[in-house]
Amino acid sequence: MDQKLFFYLYNMNSSKIARWFESENGTVVCNLCPHRCNIKEGKTGICQVRQNVKGKLYALTYGKVSALHLDPIEKKPLYHFYPGRYILSAGSIGCNLDCDFCQNHEISQADPGTYHITETYSPGDLVSKALAYSGNIGIAFTYNEPVIWFEYIIDTATIARNAGLKNVVVTNGYINESPLGELLSVMDAFSVDLKAFSDSFYSKTSGGKLEPVLNSLRQIRQADKHLEIVNLVIPHLNDDREIFSSMINWISKELGDDTVLHLSRYFPRHRLGIEPTPFNILEELGNIARKSLKHVYIGNVNTGQNDTFCPQCRSLLISRQGYIVSCAGLDGSGRCIACGLKFCDK
Repeated sequence: MDQKLFFYLYNMNSSKIARWFESENGTVVCNLCPHRCNIKEGKTGICQVRQNVKGKLYALTYGKVSALHLDPIEKKPLYHFYPGRYILSAGSIGCNLDCDFCQNHEISQADPGTYHITETYSPGDLVSKALAYSGNIGIAFTYNEPVIWFEYIIDTATIARNAGLKNVVVTNGYINESPLGELLSVMDAFSVDLKAFSDSFYSKTSGGKLEPVLNSLRQIRQADKHLEIVNLVIPHLNDDREIFSSMINWISKELGDDTVLHLSRYFPRHRLGIEPTPFNILEELGNIARKSLKHVYIGNVNTGQNDTFCPQCRSLLISRQGYIVSCAGLDGSGRCIACGLKFCDK
């Protein structure tokens, strides 16, 4: 018997019929992400966690949690969304991309048949866990790719929102328009990984395409959700200055010059062993980005360039030393103490 089919049969009570699929002659087409996998009986799609069983698509990891931690919101990274606060972060296994440089490949490239998950939380259980932490602002779906945990996220986020909690997704943005619309109805903030501004980079190193990610970014911005973008800078692969400048111009024009951009330093992981990103490259790209964007940060290095200044009067609003955060420039409602500009929720 197929190992993954055995996993499903053994765990029928914890699996759930998936959303966003169609079935014809026993073959399932998953419409959740741009791959639109054609899945035959007993098989899974590219993400390895959505399986065709007798013409129906099942979400195999519903409620299955591989990692659960209370994290600083800055770790997502989100710098302009409830700065200095904490959020309960939850993840499962699987991903709909396959990046050579994946930092969490142990869980993102795992499948339910080989990765043993010991923790199961119903949506209500996870919300209760989040509510139990004093000062916790909500739940962040992260660590692996949350999009493929879609059904569980929707159910959990709906309960969390009704309980007064905030919902956050840390994602590669590889999702189709209609499912993203449903996700937007229950989410408050998105941290999106824009891996490069090159379709060849996406196809060669990540197993995807660029345009669907750009479409997702537009849709999130149009829905007026909080959005911050992460770009992991990898030497020789996505640090071309001309292409990077085109990406910055696109962000500024399509999403707005107030869009927050995090440039992160790459370190060798998974199948990619080239040298870590030199700091001077990050600094150069940061200077290029700041010509068009108001808020540019450099992560994974101790640069002293992660403080936030008021876009109106340039007063220091938030200072950061790693995850030690001081919001001394903001009042209790998230306004600049110096000029009164409403900057963020706090």
